Amino acid sequence: MAIDADEIGTDAGAALASGTQDHLAAMRHSAAHMMAAAVLELFPDAKLGIGPAIKDGFYYDFDLPRPLTPADLEQIEAKMREQQQAALAFEHARDLPRADAVAELEAKGQPFKVEIVNDLPESEGPTVSFYRHGSFEDLCRGGHLGSTGELGAFKLLNTAGAYWRGDETRPMLQRIYGTAWDTSEELDRYLWRIEEARKRDHRKLGRELDLFTFHPESPAAPFLHPRGMAIWRALEEWSRQVRREAGFQEVRTPSLVRKELWETSGHWGNYQDNMFVLDDYDHVSGLKPMNCPEEILIYKTRAHSYRELPIRFADYSVLFRKERTGVLAGMFRVRQLTQDDSHVFCRDDQVDDEIRLALSLVRKQYGPFGFEPRARLATRPEKRLGSDEFWERAENRLRERLEEDGMSYSLDPGGGAFYAPKIDIFIEDALGREWQMATIQADYQLPQRFDLEYRAADGGFERPVVIHYAIYGSFERFIGILTEQYAGAFPFWLAPVQVMIVPIADRHIEYAESVRAALLGAGLRAEVDDRSERMQAKLREAQEQKIPVMVVLGDRDVDAGAVSPRLRTGESSQGIALDSFVADLVARNASRELWPVAADAGA
Repeated sequence: MAIDADEIGTDAGAALASGTQDHLAAMRHSAAHMMAAAVLELFPDAKLGIGPAIKDGFYYDFDLPRPLTPADLEQIEAKMREQQQAALAFEHARDLPRADAVAELEAKGQPFKVEIVNDLPESEGPTVSFYRHGSFEDLCRGGHLGSTGELGAFKLLNTAGAYWRGDETRPMLQRIYGTAWDTSEELDRYLWRIEEARKRDHRKLGRELDLFTFHPESPAAPFLHPRGMAIWRALEEWSRQVRREAGFQEVRTPSLVRKELWETSGHWGNYQDNMFVLDDYDHVSGLKPMNCPEEILIYKTRAHSYRELPIRFADYSVLFRKERTGVLAGMFRVRQLTQDDSHVFCRDDQVDDEIRLALSLVRKQYGPFGFEPRARLATRPEKRLGSDEFWERAENRLRERLEEDGMSYSLDPGGGAFYAPKIDIFIEDALGREWQMATIQADYQLPQRFDLEYRAADGGFERPVVIHYAIYGSFERFIGILTEQYAGAFPFWLAPVQVMIVPIADRHIEYAESVRAALLGAGLRAEVDDRSERMQAKLREAQEQKIPVMVVLGDRDVDAGAVSPRLRTGESSQGIALDSFVADLVARNASRELWPVAADAGA
């Protein structure tokens, strides 16, 4: 069993970048120790799990005699401040042979620490180390501040349940989350981000804006309402346009496929735990977690010449992944998903151009959202298919294209898929959160496993290379990210209702319907609020629904064949000719610009 560095001392400083991140990691690591010491002071029988530094903070897992309350967190935080004021030194206490460490930890009633020591690989050496501050001592590799007095501004945030080692069959522990920063200003900024993220929670906004909901009858799969489906279709139309202009042909493939296909692809042996498997009486089948093996079957239905390549397929079929309950998170992690999937079959001498194309399409497709992509190159994992020669070739080509493109990137050693290395694309949202999005893979393995070929110029046969990528990642996850990015105030081209028409009185409804017809005829999404409510109430509700454009119609507008638009950002105009109004919106819709910029979205 592999052991994370976190498990024997939260040595997060070794896992993060140097400089500032090393310093923050050491601070948060130290804060985790201080929190554990405070918990033991309040609950002497507490059993300690692990307590790593994480992005923006730290946590520690505990087995406690009762559930923690908000008042408990206040007491724990107060005890940590006492340690901070005491400026206790962090010291390397001692090294113990493993057997002695186990005996001592058993005597102290710390079974989780015993398990960590027993599961350490032999390569870790014959001893384990302990660190101390004050009277508290913990199994640890080090990476601390000099003393507790060097801890900056900190706050305990919340508690959550966490299975020991993430295993649903193991004990449920109580996890306390906290954050620590150099200054109070940085802490305040982070706390603002947390509160803003709570307000922007896509699950909350999905209900409030009538976009999507989740129901226990179909767990981990969203129910898209008409307005949510409008966003989906707008995203889909843009993705399809990007693919068409790049020479892709669209295909569609079945959801249920016999296990023989997954055995050939390697998914049965390497990914089966993440698949829904069914017995259809005569055969064992699996709901597909990805499209590539089936698109390979389409390629194999006929012979191909080198002149035809590259062949570019786009596939928007539904996928299914058997995600564990503990990792499900609204639209961010679902069991049923749809990707804007791409598979390119090309000659080896075309690989560089196809990777260039993929990177250019990533930039193009992210353009309307204002995202600047960054990359991470994920190299060969320990468990993989194929020879090192092919992995070396694929990794080098991905690396060279990234350097040529100029896209900022870092390395993720061992993070590749079992059949290919990959470029993972990341974006940063309005709250400074990083999201992993597109993936670009250069695959030499599946063409061999499926015995793919094309007739070469010399009359012989050669194997193609497959380039895999999905730019949105999945529509579900991308919609969740965008909902929070814009706080529900989507740009005009993406808004589920682009124009809300508000007639002042019943006598204006007929004209309002003609305005709506003109907008619908131009391919825009518009509704008429013809309820017998006051105009201001209708406008206020449209504002709350974050409709980008509201049109108020009165006698003058009817007489002049005009409209009086108001933007959700506050600007308004009077007596705009209907034809000019529609033409302007059509142009803005086609350009997919970030308009109107919504102050309430922070975009």
